Amino acid sequence: MCMANLTLSMPDEISEKMKQFPEIKWSEVARKAMTERILNQEEFERIEKIASKSKFTEEDAKFFADKVDKAASKRFMELAKKKGYLKGI
Repeated sequence: MCMANLTLSMPDEISEKMKQFPEIKWSEVARKAMTERILNQEEFERIEKIASKSKFTEEDAKFFADKVDKAASKRFMELAKKKGYLKGI
């Protein structure tokens, strides 16, 4: 695999702290961080593309969020009563 070279600028303070850990392969750390950021951005763009075609409105989202909140609260209360956490309620 061919590898391009990249020069980074950073504050002197960070550079000095990096020198305290010579065993760390900083180029590998940077490579992994950049790869992860690219993957996250690509995923975000895929989701944005799908969402832009959706007819699901903010009002729809609030409606379903309310339904989920109520169902979760009900389930939590039932479980808490069953476990005896809410005696007398």
